[in-house]
Amino acid sequence: MFGGYSDVAGLGGMVGLFAGFAFLFFAVILAVYIWSALALMAIANKTKTKNAWLAWIPIGNIFLVTQINKLPGWYTLGVLVSFIPFLGWILAIAFYGFLFWKLAERMKYPGWWGILCLIPFVNLIVFSIWAWGKK
Repeated sequence: MFGGYSDVAGLGGMVGLFAGFAFLFFAVILAVYIWSALALMAIANKTKTKNAWLAWIPIGNIFLVTQINKLPGWYTLGVLVSFIPFLGWILAIAFYGFLFWKLAERMKYPGWWGILCLIPFVNLIVFSIWAWGKK
């Protein structure tokens, strides 16, 4: 019953399944991060913003968005509010909505397109249009 070969094989199968899902999860996260960094770098180059390489650095990419929007760099501190439980998350969503609204206007698109950037995977489409679209 317990301790037999089938229990060990079952446990090994579960560990293998979990490892496979973990690998897939991290591969998707890495692909999304690379795509977002490439798009933000292209947006920075399109707007002639210096230090486009900051798109590859966590928190540095938020600073880059403030620079593209011609906002003071201290707006980057708005990222830190997300560490406040519950209220911080609401404030962070509002903060990112504001930054992306300004970015949409800077890219000469309607501001409400920035709100679309708050929706997972839709943001990749919007960033791609801003980065490589003809406008």
